[in-house]
Formats: sequence, structure tokens, C-alpha cells
Amino acid sequence: MVLNPAPLTKRVKKSKQPLHITKDLGRWKPTDDLLLINAVLQTTDLTSVHLGVKFSCRFTLREIKERWYALLYDPVISKLAWQAMRQLHPEAIAAIQSKALFSQAEEALLAKIGSTSQPKLDVFQELLSKHPNVFHPSRSPKSLLVHWQLLKQYYLLDDQSVQPLPKGDQVLNFSDAEQMVDDVKLKDSRDEVLEHELMISDRHQKREIRQLEQELPRWQVLVDSITGMSMPDFDNQTLAALRGRMVRYLMRSREITLGRATKDKQIDVDLSLEGPAWKISRKQGIIKLKNNGDFFIANEGRRPIYIDGRPVLSGNKWKLNNNSVVEIAGLRFVFLINLDLISLIKAEAAKMTQQ
Repeated sequence: MVLNPAPLTKRVKKSKQPLHITKDLGRWKPTDDLLLINAVLQTTDLTSVHLGVKFSCRFTLREIKERWYALLYDPVISKLAWQAMRQLHPEAIAAIQSKALFSQAEEALLAKIGSTSQPKLDVFQELLSKHPNVFHPSRSPKSLLVHWQLLKQYYLLDDQSVQPLPKGDQVLNFSDAEQMVDDVKLKDSRDEVLEHELMISDRHQKREIRQLEQELPRWQVLVDSITGMSMPDFDNQTLAALRGRMVRYLMRSREITLGRATKDKQIDVDLSLEGPAWKISRKQGIIKLKNNGDFFIANEGRRPIYIDGRPVLSGNKWKLNNNSVVEIAGLRFVFLINLDLISLIKAEAAKMTQQ
């Protein structure tokens, strides 16, 4: 008799970690965990963290809540996350801490600085030294100045108030009514002829974009994309800068025109690069530098231009100061002056008058 040996049973090691845990660890990076912890310590509000923090991946509010609870109560995820965060480079940790959200206490102290004042870095340095327990350790006078300008831009300072539009501007026009139309109720039918025309139009637009890119060095006003909350570096040719949420315009001539560029008419500062500009006139206004070093803005459009919350109606002009907030049809900008260059211009003008 031949006895067949019994088959050997293979031992399969079962993973102690569930599948969703390993998947979650691969999606959340150590930098994301550090950003989450710093933001929660600053705001104590996960909704504010979801709206204000830019993670490496687009997380929903539910995913952020689950991750935060896992860091607090799940020993496996918490241990692995802390080990990964300890291996981060000190420069990476410093960069993440510099992006910490501002707390309500920090913004309350910054909001006490008047909107009409012209604070310098010394004011914010004194604020940091007086309240070291309120501000985050990574805060610098420059970062406080930039955030104060942002609060002023959106009328969040204590002495600011939003003024209503003039009564004559409340008339509903065709463009406003078009915005109120519900797109879902419109019939979505496919039109091959229209698609062909749109494809041809897209080719023409791309060709025009290439031509404009080649003409960029000839422009009087340069447009830069804003990648962070950094101050614009003025050179010896830039007189002032008009900084928005998406782009900033560098003023390199004594007179520039603001408005909405079209195919038939070009403009120095095309405000449509910042956002929706269909309510802005083709030639909305002019910013001019006088010989005494003062900047003035003249409104040549139909809608009012708001300077620090004060409306400037059509046909009028107003003086622009450093850190003035310029609002045109819902688009807000901060007007920044190259004080060093303007002081030189004033000195030369004074010499000419003496001669």
C-alpha cells in the first residue's frame, strides 16, 4: 500500500490593518497631516480648514473629519503618521508652518489698525513683540502686512463699512437678467454646425493668444500671476502695482488706462484677466502720475469706481494712496506705490522748480 502524504497547509499571514487604512495612508501625505494639525490648532474648526487649506489632494470635508478623528483615536494610523512627520526636512516643516491659517485672535489685532493709515513693517514688528502668545511662531512683520492688506481689500477692518451702490445703478439690465436664467431649464441639444464653428473660433483664439504672447515685451503694463501672498518686488522702472486676487499689473508709465479689452480695441490694463468683467466699460478709467508724485484715478466709465469704499462717479477723479483698495464692478485690487522711486521723482521735481 502506498500512502499519499497529506498536503501541507500554507500559512497565510493576515494583515492586521484593514484595506481602507492602507489606502488612506497612501493618499494622505505627511505634509498634509502637518497642515491639518496646524490648521486645527489655529482655527479649531474643520470647516474653515476645508475652505482655507490647500492640501496636496482635493479632500472633501468628510474625508478631513475622518482623517482628524483617525489621528486622534486610531493608534495604527496615528503612529504611522507621526513617524512619517518626524522624517520631514526642517525646511519643509518651516514652509508648512508659514502657511498656517490666521486665527480669530490674530485677525482681531490686525483689524484694529486703521484703514487710512500707512503702516510699515515696524508697526507689525511691535505688534508681534507685544502679543507673542497670540501670533503663530512663524509669523513675520511682512506676512502680517500682507494679511492686513487682504483684510482691507475685503473691508474687514474695524473702521471699514461697505457702502451701498447709488440708487440709479439698481436698474436691471439685460446682462443681469441673463445671469438669473437657470441653465438647467434650457434645452441641451447637440448642434454639429455650432460645434464646428466653435472649433474654428477656438483655433483663431489660440492663434491670437500666440501673437499676444510674442508682443508681451512691448506692453507698458506687465501682468504677473500671483502664486502666493508675497509682496511685489519693485524695480527701478515700476512706479506702482495694482494687485488683485489672481494677477497683478505693474505700472511702468506715467499714465495707463483701465478697462476691458476687445478685438477691436486694446487697453493697458485688461481687468478681464482678474475675473468677470462684462459689467466694466471698455475704457473704465485712467491712472495718472503727476509731477509732484501723486497718483490720481479718473472714472470714464458708466459704473462707479470705489476707492477705499468711497464711490467715484463717472467724470470725477480721486487721489490714490499707498494700500488704497480699488473696486470696479466687484473686482477688488490693492494699489501699491514704489515709495523709493516716487521719492526720487519728487526730489528731481523739487530741484527743477528751484532752478
